[in-house]
Amino acid sequence: MLICTVKASNIKFFAVLLVSVTALVLLAALVPTYGRAGEVAMINTDYSDMETNEKRVAFIKSFGYEINEQGYETETVIIPDKFDAVYTKYNDIQRAQGLNLKNYKGKTVTRYTYYVTNYPNYDGKVAFTMLVYRGDIIGGDVAGLDGAGFVHGFGID
Repeated sequence: MLICTVKASNIKFFAVLLVSVTALVLLAALVPTYGRAGEVAMINTDYSDMETNEKRVAFIKSFGYEINEQGYETETVIIPDKFDAVYTKYNDIQRAQGLNLKNYKGKTVTRYTYYVTNYPNYDGKVAFTMLVYRGDIIGGDVAGLDGAGFVHGFGID
């Protein structure tokens, strides 16, 4: 049987330890990170306190849209517990504007739909929809309802 022992000095031990820690820190810093479901865009829009029609109208007008302030529809909807491909893509729109519907899976929310009268370069009917939970906007979109249509976040694309 052959037994070998190696005696390292304290300086060599700490040098190897320092190099190892430095390598781990560099590796952690250089490994790419990929988007996680919980991450959202940093948006400076206030989505809270939307319990009255006046506040919702002011929110819509802050994006430059004109609407019929009295002509809106209200509906109760349930955010599904499990997102299919359509809800996943829709949530991508929400995350781009600083919101995330995944936090509200299974919750009953109120959907307010207003009709935009001044959407640029579109002659069809355009809806501004917002999803409100306990007074706060948790999601929404602007959508063209005629022909090929379109869907995007609250801002004018």
